[in-house]
Amino acid sequence: MLNALAIAGYRSLRDLVVPLDRLNLVTGPNGSGKSNLYRALRLLADIAQGRAIASLAREGGLPSVLWAGPERFARSVKQGQYPVQGTARRHPVSLRLGFAGNEFSYAIDLGLPNPPAGAFGHDPEVKRECVWTGPVLRPSSVLVDRRGGLVKAREPHGEWAILTIQLAAFDSMMTHCADPRHTPELLMLREEMRSWRFYDHFRTDAAAPARLPQIGTYTPVLSHDGADLAAALQTIRQIGDGDALDAAVADAFPGSAVTVQSSGAWFEVEMAQHGLLRPLGAAELSDGTLRYLLWIAALLTPRPPGLLVLNEPETSLHPDLLPALGRLIAHAAKHSQVVVVSHAPPLVDALQALPECHPIALEKSFGETSMIGDQGAAWKWPER
Repeated sequence: MLNALAIAGYRSLRDLVVPLDRLNLVTGPNGSGKSNLYRALRLLADIAQGRAIASLAREGGLPSVLWAGPERFARSVKQGQYPVQGTARRHPVSLRLGFAGNEFSYAIDLGLPNPPAGAFGHDPEVKRECVWTGPVLRPSSVLVDRRGGLVKAREPHGEWAILTIQLAAFDSMMTHCADPRHTPELLMLREEMRSWRFYDHFRTDAAAPARLPQIGTYTPVLSHDGADLAAALQTIRQIGDGDALDAAVADAFPGSAVTVQSSGAWFEVEMAQHGLLRPLGAAELSDGTLRYLLWIAALLTPRPPGLLVLNEPETSLHPDLLPALGRLIAHAAKHSQVVVVSHAPPLVDALQALPECHPIALEKSFGETSMIGDQGAAWKWPER
């Protein structure tokens, strides 16, 4: 489980350390930085997949995602005595991401080439990476360390072993130095990060893949577009918690039941509703009903991830469904650490009523995101 998330230099997250618990609810007004927090978590997950640089390129490159304000605010500026003005930079360009975990912690520092490397002068480089034990970075707790192209790992007796001296600046040690013999901790951490699961906005339009019959195969993890909804629901029935599936449907739609019809290898979702003479196929369901079934398939997965992140799950759902969605999320939090980003009052109220819910309220001032009632969390960034 992650105990804290640290982001510095990413969009409105100039320097933010967020304590985390089992079930986390991120709230705040529009523009407060909720989506930036979600994107930063996705970027961390992309590092373990070897996709971080490509992900930054899709966002416009490192210069586009960096904090756009000054390095620091003078007190007189925050008091309104003087306007915000740029000053000479004292520190190198840097985007830093990291987290503290129960067993291992990780941090990465991304910057620009110095001097600029020809045509790739704006391509991000990994300046520093560290994996350590415990929540706070200490020299004695570092297990794997990377500076530039040099990567070294601590051996059982405390000595350092050089893994490579020529790791490419655009590669992470996560993908190129994880080895079961020399760096088992790095390998375990990478695989854990690769299991993290993110769900954003499911498609439910008339041409949505979830409305069409699909070839049925065992599907313990619902795809991000929901195309394999029927197979995912049938997988829950056969190797997961079918009773929880029926209870979740009845909780949201009293008197209704969901089944998966198979015709040869093709699967299709059908929903029987009280008062109707026949069940409705997926193509006939309302957008909200179909989207709720997608959330059921995602949250009742027979293969729970270490971290499950939901971005505005209330989209296109009727407010009456949100308390039931809150109970469904609470059920998922029994098996996974969950982060929910939302600003829908019924869902927020339903989750905050749970004793295990950890609220994270964000606000923005002078373009910078901060936490309301900052609870703080111990964190130290590795130096370049």
